Amino acid sequence: MTLKMHGAQTSADVGRRQGITGEAARQQLGKLQEDGLVREERRSAGRGRPAVYWHLTDKAQARFPDTHAALTVDILRSISEVLGPEALDRIIAEREGVTLEKYRTAMSGCSDTRDRLEKLAEMRSAEGYMAQVEVDDDGTLRLVENHCPICAAASFCQGFCRAEKAVFQNVLGPNVRIERDEHIVGGGRRCTYLVREGA
Repeated sequence: MTLKMHGAQTSADVGRRQGITGEAARQQLGKLQEDGLVREERRSAGRGRPAVYWHLTDKAQARFPDTHAALTVDILRSISEVLGPEALDRIIAEREGVTLEKYRTAMSGCSDTRDRLEKLAEMRSAEGYMAQVEVDDDGTLRLVENHCPICAAASFCQGFCRAEKAVFQNVLGPNVRIERDEHIVGGGRRCTYLVREGA
């Protein structure tokens, strides 16, 4: 979970986040490596020995929910082939509308962009996206989704990603500009969205 949420970490970083020593974390990471769940990368930072950073492997990534990926993709492919691509577009639009209404209702008591974004992250986490809000040094808000439970569907049909971004834009309001910064489907470790007011 630590590596999924925070990306590559040293054993000292993992230890700090888990409340154990770096050495204890290194031993645990070594066991995970034996099981094929993590791999190490050596990064040179000037003099001295390179630092060892730990990454999740594809085998470890597969342990997080995928919302029955193969079945989902088969159904989407069948819809597109049997009923035509426009039927798939209509289904995505319907899902977008239902999601938008649900998020709007949940945000009815939110007073500003930060409140709405925090509520959005809470709802997305409940849906399996492991979402959180970060604030950059310049005050820019960032919605971070560390996992995509619909990744297989989104890889098959980019309309899902387009629809999600449109929903975010809609619920956060017309004075907010959203820009996707990282994208799991595009090879990123996570999906991130920069959220700026005064668009």
